[in-house]
Amino acid sequence: MECTVPEKEQHKKEMMAVQDSMDVLSGKWKIAIISSICYYNKRRFSDILNDVIGISNKMLSKELKELEVNKLIKRSVLETQPITVQYTLTDHGKTLQTIINNLTDWGIEHRKKIIGD
Repeated sequence: MECTVPEKEQHKKEMMAVQDSMDVLSGKWKIAIISSICYYNKRRFSDILNDVIGISNKMLSKELKELEVNKLIKRSVLETQPITVQYTLTDHGKTLQTIINNLTDWGIEHRKKIIGD
């Protein structure tokens, strides 16, 4: 069955939306960083560094800046001694919670299917 022109245009828009999403969330680390912040609500730099196995300080800093530019996380400097930097999800970032939960569930099931664990 052949798609109509409006259906093809709608499909193009949907594919662009998927690409836009992937552009914002792409890479090895962003989903893991967002997941760490999602799980605990508030995370310090060192907490995220401990959660995301294998990420370097420099890469974490870069990824956090990109997530902040995309308005997914908020960086707050707390007036403590020494100064503490804390990261939270923005309201926009919180809209990813369902996706993170679904990825977690899928990952658990996938691991069972592949490894049988």
